[in-house]
Amino acid sequence: MPTLDQQLCFALYSASRAMTASYRPLLAELGITYPQYLVMLVVWEQERLSVGDLGERLRLDSGTLSPLLKRLESAGLVRRERSASDERVVDVVLTDDGRALEQRARDVPRQAYLATGLSLDESADLRDAVRRLADSLDENRHDPHRRKDSA
Repeated sequence: MPTLDQQLCFALYSASRAMTASYRPLLAELGITYPQYLVMLVVWEQERLSVGDLGERLRLDSGTLSPLLKRLESAGLVRRERSASDERVVDVVLTDDGRALEQRARDVPRQAYLATGLSLDESADLRDAVRRLADSLDENRHDPHRRKDSA
């Protein structure tokens, strides 16, 4: 059996924890947590989207997303409201304070990137490989023995 350090899962886990830790002080200055930052990144892109679409984009279930939205709403960064086109749908809407936070957060990605020690090309290649991995794992999660090359 491969050792701990030979396991892909442990390398990803360790990198994820280290990356999240590198964001923590940057985001503390803004008064938000790393998961809240991820939510805000999507809301900054779209300004208004359904809770369902937001959860899908972030790969989060409603049980995880709802408390994040509640805290962001309490902070005045977003608001939740019923969709005008479908009362069953709840939209997340960016507020003026949320837009102002985006301006304050502009340098966070650059500062976090500098902490990685990777070149721009290495960073892009790693991001793309991890994205492919996540997509593949999502695609195969119901049948972990199925592989793309054997389909």
